[in-house]
Amino acid sequence: MIRLTGVGKTYPDGTVAVHELDLDVARGEMVVLVGPSGCGKSTTLKMINRLIEPTTGRIEIDGQDVTDADPVKLRRDIGYVIQQIGLFPHQRITANVMTVPLLHGESKSTARQRAEELLDVVGLDPATYGDRYPHQLSGGQRQRVGVARALAANPPVLLMDEPFGAVDPVVRVKLQDEFLRLQRDLGKTVVMVTHDIDEAVRMGDRVAVFAAGGRLAQFGTPAELLARPADDFVEDFVGATRGLRRLTVTAIDPAHLEPMDGVTAGELGATVSVDASLEEALAAMLREDKAMVGVRRGAEFVGVLTPAGVHRALRASLRDA
Repeated sequence: MIRLTGVGKTYPDGTVAVHELDLDVARGEMVVLVGPSGCGKSTTLKMINRLIEPTTGRIEIDGQDVTDADPVKLRRDIGYVIQQIGLFPHQRITANVMTVPLLHGESKSTARQRAEELLDVVGLDPATYGDRYPHQLSGGQRQRVGVARALAANPPVLLMDEPFGAVDPVVRVKLQDEFLRLQRDLGKTVVMVTHDIDEAVRMGDRVAVFAAGGRLAQFGTPAELLARPADDFVEDFVGATRGLRRLTVTAIDPAHLEPMDGVTAGELGATVSVDASLEEALAAMLREDKAMVGVRRGAEFVGVLTPAGVHRALRASLRDA
């Protein structure tokens, strides 16, 4: 869907922002660019929609070189979400979301219908919030409006630059969950920038770690990144607690469960879905102060997970990464 080949950006003063970057993003995939400040991740994002022009290399979307496209039309066809949100302060919320469909020539009635549908999708009742102004919403609510506006023209590609960075940690997790749900439902191709490694491994199907000078240090799945850092820089960046972070990206495997034989409901305490992560399962054990947690597929129990099972699963994930 998106392919960057030998893409570089060097400014007139000689500063190299991005160095010979090769990167591909599959259709429907979410790729997260992460790294320290000044490593070129936001520059890369802006080169995809030509807010910044590359010095070298080729950027393709669906096989078409973006440098051959009208930059204004290109940007209208790509959803773009930024940390500052960029809502028009003197327009009501519904009017903000209607902006891009109107630019595409949609009628006001069609644009309004689309805006109201999207506000509902991001969890904002249009009857309650549609006539409000941005300053009347919380930071998290404004960020949801920003996502709705980016989706309003039904773009195949969505670019997100630190989209959840301006809200408090509790709201941030809720917004991440909401966006992951949207991504599953809509199947958009997403490139997202963050400086937060926890957010990167939680959100990304694959994660690109950038180092100083715009160098791509490692590109792989969150499990690969946490299990086998490519070099000392990546190892330092993901941190000494990367073993704990692997809990968030490792799913429960029925092969590591114990049978239910002889286990009573009182011993189980909490239960989790077989689709849950090891982090969710371990949190349930600690919350209920139990030595195991029941694992179910729908209404059917498939086994119990113990701390020993968590350990086996983590060891197996290292072999598979």
